[in-house]
Amino acid sequence: MLTFAPMTNPRKSIIFALLAVLFWSTMSSAFKVSLNYLSPFGLLFWSVLFALLSLFIVMLVQRKFRFLTELNRMDVMRSAVMGFVNPFLYYLVLFKAYSLLRAQEAGMLNYTWPIVLVLLSVVFLKQRIGFLSLLAVFVSFLGILVISSGGNLLDMRFDEPFGVALAIGSAFLWALYWILNMKDKREAVSKILVNMLFGFVYLLLYGIIFEGIQVPSVEGMLGAAYIGFFEMGITFVFWLLALQYAANTAHVSNLIFLSPFMALFFISIFVGEKILPSTVVGLLLIISGIMLQQFGKVFFSWLFAVVRASKS
Repeated sequence: MLTFAPMTNPRKSIIFALLAVLFWSTMSSAFKVSLNYLSPFGLLFWSVLFALLSLFIVMLVQRKFRFLTELNRMDVMRSAVMGFVNPFLYYLVLFKAYSLLRAQEAGMLNYTWPIVLVLLSVVFLKQRIGFLSLLAVFVSFLGILVISSGGNLLDMRFDEPFGVALAIGSAFLWALYWILNMKDKREAVSKILVNMLFGFVYLLLYGIIFEGIQVPSVEGMLGAAYIGFFEMGITFVFWLLALQYAANTAHVSNLIFLSPFMALFFISIFVGEKILPSTVVGLLLIISGIMLQQFGKVFFSWLFAVVRASKS
């Protein structure tokens, strides 16, 4: 039975973290390939259905259904809002971006969400933004421009400006969901399940009114199942287990930086896209901005300490 262990186990922590990173790294490829068989809405509808199935299995194995009986009216209202942001709105926007852009472009632009989180924290959490954070935003924004323009910074003509706007918009939606999630202290798996249930209701209504709901081909169904289980479902449980077993959560969290580089490898193999130099350069800038935001203060404090020590 999967349970959250009270004792640390670094080896298990690394295994679960690497599994999570591995599955998340395949998602850009899975999105792009699956969109050959399904519309963005169709892919999302069936993926969420499979995600619900995976979360129900996890809840059953971990015996966490008791948390559902502890929900109050405020919890339900929070899930109603969070379920609208994610999975409903976030993935509709993200999948539409993938349908318009190369997988490498949509995927790498979506990785800007930690920087967007800095900006939204100023608005929603009333946090002050310092010089390093501003520098980090600038560096990552430069990476966005490099990817979006295909490296033609002087020309600045985008092949798919709407797709670029959607990919960046998805980063804003994910950062907003992260902020909402930070304020919600409920048990993680049951909370995700309830959010997903609300998201599915929104999708069902949207499909009935606007799109219609159709059973996909075998290829489309397999793609939706893979995304539902491993993007939206049990991979979150792997990540939570990795954090629970970790002696130092920061060390585990840093493994997530492997994901975009692994994603480019999978895109080249499974989607068949030639990875553009501008994508690699832009990604390096985006990751540099994120790392500057997270570790800049520590690095410069260490650097100043070394300088003072050398002068004494």
